[in-house]
Amino acid sequence: MRQFMVSGAHKTAMPHLLEWCDEASVAHWTQTETEVPSWIEADRRMRESGRSSKVKNPSPQQATLSFKAPRTTASAKIARA
Repeated sequence: MRQFMVSGAHKTAMPHLLEWCDEASVAHWTQTETEVPSWIEADRRMRESGRSSKVKNPSPQQATLSFKAPRTTASAKIARA
């Protein structure tokens, strides 16, 4: 996951997080699998053990991580960097 975090689209988007996002969170976990987790699993872990990230214009749901779940239909898997 660290490779994903520091490369590709994620690396390009992160400097804009404060301006672009009204909801953002981060979570750290260890997993034995080498497979990148599904969006559903990543969302579950974010809510279970994550914390909100700083954004300039937070939504009312930002502090409690109670924002809508990610859309998982008609979307691609999380790509490896």
